[in-house]
Amino acid sequence: MPNSSSLPARRPIPASKTATLSAPRKPMLSLNNNTKRKHASDDDNNKKKRQAVSGLPGPRKTLRERIDDLTERTGEQTGKIEDTQKLTNELESTLGTTASATKEAKDKVYELEATVKAKGNHHKLALQQLRSKHMQQNRHLETSNQQFERQLGGMDAEITETRLKTTQLLKDWEAKANAISDLQATLNKMLATRTDKEKKLTASTKKIEETDSTLMERQRKLESLKETIGALRKRRFDIDSELLHEEKLRRKMHNTLQELKGNIRVFCRMRPALSSEVGDDKSAVVATRFHGDHHDKMDLTENVIVSNVTGKRAAKQHRFQFDKAFGPDTTQTACFEEISQLVQSALDGYHVCIFAYGQTGSGKTYTMQGDKQDAGMIPRAVHQIYDVATQLNERGWHYDMHGQFLEIYNETIHDLLGNVSDYGKIKHDIRHEKNGKTTVTDMTIVHLDSPAKVKMMLRKASQQRATGATLLNERSSRSHSVFILRISGHNTKTNERTSGVLNLIDLAGSERLALSGSTGDRLTETKAINKSLSCLGDVIHALASNKEGGYIPYRNSKLTYLLQNSLGGNSKTLMFVNISPLTEHIGETLCSLRFASKVNSCRIGTARKMAS
Repeated sequence: MPNSSSLPARRPIPASKTATLSAPRKPMLSLNNNTKRKHASDDDNNKKKRQAVSGLPGPRKTLRERIDDLTERTGEQTGKIEDTQKLTNELESTLGTTASATKEAKDKVYELEATVKAKGNHHKLALQQLRSKHMQQNRHLETSNQQFERQLGGMDAEITETRLKTTQLLKDWEAKANAISDLQATLNKMLATRTDKEKKLTASTKKIEETDSTLMERQRKLESLKETIGALRKRRFDIDSELLHEEKLRRKMHNTLQELKGNIRVFCRMRPALSSEVGDDKSAVVATRFHGDHHDKMDLTENVIVSNVTGKRAAKQHRFQFDKAFGPDTTQTACFEEISQLVQSALDGYHVCIFAYGQTGSGKTYTMQGDKQDAGMIPRAVHQIYDVATQLNERGWHYDMHGQFLEIYNETIHDLLGNVSDYGKIKHDIRHEKNGKTTVTDMTIVHLDSPAKVKMMLRKASQQRATGATLLNERSSRSHSVFILRISGHNTKTNERTSGVLNLIDLAGSERLALSGSTGDRLTETKAINKSLSCLGDVIHALASNKEGGYIPYRNSKLTYLLQNSLGGNSKTLMFVNISPLTEHIGETLCSLRFASKVNSCRIGTARKMAS
């Protein structure tokens, strides 16, 4: 790019041309005016260039375009400078040709040269400024170029990432397009299904319309049925009233039936012989025959010695008759069916006493308590009471039941449901109240709200009951166990109240002292047991033979005193006499059967219902 130093030196004006200095100055003035206009035009162009370089508002261009614009503008400026140089050369040529001008023109030329020099300095300064600005702009452009290159690198990375995303989006689009195709196919199927359902709906609507007419007809029938139900409810109320009356009549007739059977009844039960007891010896079992229209007779055949000299034996037959006689094959269920009516009497508000009598090993405890496979009379009686009480709830009856379990051991009462540590340490007294209620002091009373509690109570009592070994049984019950169930009933419809007591007693073994082989403590126990059983026989004999108001020896033993209200005329009593089938026990068997016959011949007063 040319500068002021490269301009040619001012040449001296020849003397031959000084005469021409006096020529007219108009052309010079015209040149000066043209020069001014040219400079003004250059200033305008310079302003536009500065505006373009300084980044004045305009259309945003790329870096390459801006660099090309700057290069073009720089070329234009270089051309203009060259034009200026040419103009200066032309001016110097003109000055050379005007050597003949006058001296005044010379002075003017000097002035013009001074002006040109000043202009040259001005242009030089402007050129320097332009160069400085150009350098600054160039640095700015280089900085911008670096920034744009960095941005371009980032944009390339973005473009690469965008391409990857675009590729992924294309794959997703293809997958979605396939899904849309599947959905379209599913939609077509659904539309077809919808068409079928619409047809079915139309058919269903028709059926509904037909059903509506049917419902209207049924509604009319329902209204008729409601009227019938109202009449039936009224009838039910009348029937309930009749049922209450019939229930009273049933209880009265049931009590009459039990009185006709006798207030003291005797059932005989022979247990089956065990294989370990008999073996192959058939003579080890007593010949027994159970018969009678009501299964109430039994014949026992005994081989007795008729001659002590020859040792000859003969068969001797013993005949007995009781209210019921159960053979060895009789089940617990069959036995309980015969006593279930007495259990019902306890629920109706009477005192009921059921006790098992017999020698050790004759099956008394099994009859009363049973085992895990076959329940005895006590759990069956409780189950029946719960079942009947539940049925009577519909007729307004509500029952509350409490149980006690005690034993009489050596004429001392023990609580079988109390703490083991208190066994034998607490004295229990028997008290009879005027209303016929018997209580034992300081006894554990269990509220029996479910049959499961009865099982738990029996298990606990059996663990604490006194047992011992004798010649007749290695685990003989050495005490009388008494289960007392008190039943209180209330009818909310009639306001009737009842209070019944069920005594279920498992007596100790009744064998005679000589046969038991007892010694020491066992001997004392056997004496106490036989005494209480003898007192029980005396009480029953006194009840059968004495007149009303006569003396009954209840106080002779704890057992008879405890059962005073259950053995007298105010109660219903059943004795199970349990016997052994073995020949070796026939003596004890006959003693038990004779005692049972004596009891069976007794007839005592009429039982009275106990109302609370």
